[in-house]
Amino acid sequence: MLNRFLRAGAFALCAALTMPALAQTTNRLDEIIARGTLRVGTTGDYKPFSYKNPADGQFIGLDVEMGERLAKALGVKLEVVPTTWSTLMQDFAADRYDIAMSGVSVTLERQKKAFYSIPYQRDGKTPITRCENQSKFQTLAQIDQPNVRAVVNPGGTNEKFARANLKQAQIRVYPDNVTIFNEIVAGRADLMMTDAVETKLQQKLHPELCAVHPEAPFDFSEKAYLLPRDVVFKNFVDQWLRQIMESGEFTKRFDAWLAYPWNAPAK
Repeated sequence: MLNRFLRAGAFALCAALTMPALAQTTNRLDEIIARGTLRVGTTGDYKPFSYKNPADGQFIGLDVEMGERLAKALGVKLEVVPTTWSTLMQDFAADRYDIAMSGVSVTLERQKKAFYSIPYQRDGKTPITRCENQSKFQTLAQIDQPNVRAVVNPGGTNEKFARANLKQAQIRVYPDNVTIFNEIVAGRADLMMTDAVETKLQQKLHPELCAVHPEAPFDFSEKAYLLPRDVVFKNFVDQWLRQIMESGEFTKRFDAWLAYPWNAPAK
């Protein structure tokens, strides 16, 4: 009985000693509120999620708007932090931003180093090509031929998917994800494999191009917001995102950005 009493007392003492330390532990949510700004990493090259307007240098798009809404929910100001697909995880490791919002695909490789919010869209890789070639590129076997020229943007899941699945086809890395589709229009590339949502938008912007079975992509993926390994901050973002999605507001804004006049002349 005495030993049990002593053990209980020792446990209580240890708990009392550690509580102040636990109480002082900070989390990303508190840091953001104390700082007064939410730093959102975004690439500015992926319509409809994130696009840097060349006319004024401002970032627009669905995820930029969601960043503004998240900042408002936190009671802080939005700070846009430009990043690229090649440097996304480097900038994350360097703590350049608090959250990445740019149509980011969920991958296991990224999840080794980061958290994700709940997903907000289901997606997958599918080709986009000139409409007259649509029937030629229905399968990966048809695409993976020595005479086929695939173009990819560097550093992201598009390049990773192409290199994992194309062993004979020609793969060319093109640095600008905004103008990359012009390479297919001009005949300098045969196709690009990218997210189905992007193919559906780009065929609207380029009448010469057609998305190849975007309703049945080659693989499965989801889009979510990339977060630091902080449970408190993730819980807040998840709840905020769930409320927007369940209200139907997220779908309305997504549809609005899909219908946005991206090809309108810059002002």
